[in-house]
Amino acid sequence: MPTLYHFFGNKQGLIDAVIERGFELYLSRKNAHESSGDAIQDIREGWDAHVAFGLENPGFYTLMYGQVRPGYSLAPMEPSSAMLLALTTRAAGEGRLVVSAEQATAHILATNVGVTLRQIILAVPDPELSAAVRDGAIAAITGVPGVSSRGSREQAAFQLVEYIAARPDLLGHEETQLFIAWLNRTAES
Repeated sequence: MPTLYHFFGNKQGLIDAVIERGFELYLSRKNAHESSGDAIQDIREGWDAHVAFGLENPGFYTLMYGQVRPGYSLAPMEPSSAMLLALTTRAAGEGRLVVSAEQATAHILATNVGVTLRQIILAVPDPELSAAVRDGAIAAITGVPGVSSRGSREQAAFQLVEYIAARPDLLGHEETQLFIAWLNRTAES
């Protein structure tokens, strides 16, 4: 007991140290991941990595994201939220969002955490649920409906957009941006 108080102050101090360690592990994985060059694809891959971390580390994850108190935000959570905000800011700068970068960050984080906690609670991975909610969340922030809701011609066009957007060097950066802008304008009409 004296050692606990000496190093951590109290029980909550010990829990906070465990949460901080969980975020260190989480961020080390996130930082090791290389960018695809496409912000939306990176959000998609980040979602999957987030769920995988939660399912592999349910004890850490529930302490990191399941201990909610009104008006209280964990300081160790800030770097991971900042990483997601950087991705959504990049996507917004490319004209690929229909909401603000901050709203997109909140949307992705809330749904990603919810899906992960649900799978932990049920103790059963549900990759179909995760993919469906991920694609729905991305559709909500980009305004681009998921492939499953499109006809074959629209599906082919959507896949082309995703292919080109994930490979900005294929057409060149400026040309890719122009292509995306044209598609957004076409979608609006």
